[in-house]
Amino acid sequence: MLGIFKPKLPVSDSQRLWVDESFVRLSRLLGADRMMSATVMLPIAEHFPDTYDRSETAVGKMFCRIAERMAVDPETVELDLFEDTENVTSTLMPLVSGKSSSAGGIYSHHDDTKTQVLINTSQLKTPESLVATIAHELGHVILLRPGLVGGDEEDMEPLNDLLTVFLGFGVFNANAAFQFKQFTNNDSQGWSTRRLGYLSQEMFAYALARFAFERGEMKPDWARYLTTNVAAYFQRSLAWLKANGSSLGLG
Repeated sequence: MLGIFKPKLPVSDSQRLWVDESFVRLSRLLGADRMMSATVMLPIAEHFPDTYDRSETAVGKMFCRIAERMAVDPETVELDLFEDTENVTSTLMPLVSGKSSSAGGIYSHHDDTKTQVLINTSQLKTPESLVATIAHELGHVILLRPGLVGGDEEDMEPLNDLLTVFLGFGVFNANAAFQFKQFTNNDSQGWSTRRLGYLSQEMFAYALARFAFERGEMKPDWARYLTTNVAAYFQRSLAWLKANGSSLGLG
């Protein structure tokens, strides 16, 4: 006799608990309504109607659109671009997230009046990755600038990743968490991988499932925009929550 299928989570118990507890923490810091009423942003013209041509003007328009969705006044943040080869150091930026010049983005603030977000020009090649990077760095503006979270807290960066899910940008950041690229040219062929952010695809997928579960979205239409691996982890996580989960009581 065949056994009854029991959904299995793609994350460990400790990872699951961290996501759940961190959602509760973000709700206390920002208000649960920020998550419950968030529009899930998608790579569609309705959400990003501006023409994107990799220019600084296009990046600026995208930055402003994302900032407004995240309730950040774009006029209070200085946006700049940097190259991989540039030497961006903590000497120039006393409080920095993403200290390596190979980072997708860098956040810094010197005092209460000057906040800066720098975006690696390598992110301009793919608008979806650019959205994920901007959303992550603007998360620092929300959490670090007012001191809601300490810059030296051990899980500050993962919490900032989770904030992108909390505020509706989880599809972009989950899809960008792991990127696989094949290439062929006249001299060689091969593949490369790149990771963006601090949470794994599995943790992002569980976070998205918890996000949907708390909002009563048992078959969210936005899930079809997830990449293959993330979608599979998401469906497993949502099935587990339906069978075993209870609400966090955020609503």
